[in-house]
Amino acid sequence: MDARSDRNAIPLAVDLDGTLIATDLLWEGLFILLKKNPLYIFLVPFWLTGGPARLKQAIARRIDIDPASLPYREALLQRLRTEHGEGRQIVLATGTPRKFAEAIAAHLGIFDRVLATDGPHNMTSGRKRASLVAAYGDGGFDYAGNSRHDLRVFDAARTAIVVAPDRHAARWQAAHSAEMMPAPKPTFRTVVKMLRVHQWLKNSLIAVPMVLSHEYFNTDMIWECLLAFVSFSAVASAIYILNDFFDLALDRKHLTKRNRPFASGALSIPFGLGSMMVLLAIGVGAGLLLPIEFLGVLGGYMVITTAYSLSFKRMLLIDVLTLAGLYTIRVLAGAAATGVDVSFWLLAFSIFFFLSLALVKRFVELRTTAIPAGERIAGRGYRTEDQEIVAQAGMASAFSSALVLALYMDSGAVRELYPHPWLVWPLAPIVLYLTMRVWILARRDEMHDDPVVFIIRDWRSQIVVLIGAVFLVAGGW
Repeated sequence: MDARSDRNAIPLAVDLDGTLIATDLLWEGLFILLKKNPLYIFLVPFWLTGGPARLKQAIARRIDIDPASLPYREALLQRLRTEHGEGRQIVLATGTPRKFAEAIAAHLGIFDRVLATDGPHNMTSGRKRASLVAAYGDGGFDYAGNSRHDLRVFDAARTAIVVAPDRHAARWQAAHSAEMMPAPKPTFRTVVKMLRVHQWLKNSLIAVPMVLSHEYFNTDMIWECLLAFVSFSAVASAIYILNDFFDLALDRKHLTKRNRPFASGALSIPFGLGSMMVLLAIGVGAGLLLPIEFLGVLGGYMVITTAYSLSFKRMLLIDVLTLAGLYTIRVLAGAAATGVDVSFWLLAFSIFFFLSLALVKRFVELRTTAIPAGERIAGRGYRTEDQEIVAQAGMASAFSSALVLALYMDSGAVRELYPHPWLVWPLAPIVLYLTMRVWILARRDEMHDDPVVFIIRDWRSQIVVLIGAVFLVAGGW
């Protein structure tokens, strides 16, 4: 008997979470459940009193997963397919609930047997080892795993394959010179993508009240704006991570979002949860150095963004109105941090301006998502036939923002604040240029960024904004 025949006579058992897939279905299932109904969070401690198996079964009874969208480890999966094709028995041995395990086995079509958590017994560690030994004998199977929960199974296997190991499995692999299939290590760039650092540019809106009050060189206000920027950026990144957890299944079906760190499995959900705690601590800590009013605005932002992630983003028009409000909240945060009063004119302008840009985001999604007529975009309240009304509403909001600005510039407030108010008038056409250009690029399918981030990063927009800033300063000189 040659080596290949000898190998194929021995079953190969494969773990699921962290081994065959670069994620953990317990965590994913929990967030799918909470997205379905956040009130389930109060039942989780009760389920945990019955042990991990009870929690897993409680989640599995209430949700379904999409096996086709999971982040499989392609090298291992290809190896399993090859060996299955050569006649080797492949066993899925996992602590995942049987409902999920069998759905994945049916999708892949390469498993001859499934051992999974069923009833009150958690199919991990010693119980998994006992089940495999009872079925195939001590040393009568090979096993692929990745974590400390697999160490006892490795010891009973004829051959161990250590896949993307945690530190415990890596230590075992080094001591036993076992075969290893490493996974790419997260890089600094991966963490930056998780934080969505480019989105921090939106928080520059915090400085708007200071700038419009002509306090450009007020060091106290500059320091307060910097603290508010750090606070909002940290909290925003924490909420982005939470949003990614809720949108894992949707992101994996998206052309570009599937490459996000959690959707792709580059980073684990526990790592993300730990990062969230650190970010929230930084955000609240920085906020505590500012007036209490700022903490109130920050708290409101956290509540609204969480509600947006859980529900509002799927509601027709409520989503874009919420986004416009969240942009405006940044302006209010700057006012609260520096003690500058915010005028009705600024708030009215902000709502219309940012509503237009929020509608651009939905318009781009409608243009780039291929769905049949009459069906909604996944996770949204819009259908293909809504393109025109969304575009019309967006352009109307853009012109409304310019109109509000024009009316403001003809008000007594401007004549009191600016010695040369006529120099401020070019701001109206500048706003029209910025918004109309964004809409034209969206129509041409050339808008791929968040429109606010695009305006901040685009060199043409930067020049136009700089010209506007010069006129604004000159008018108040």
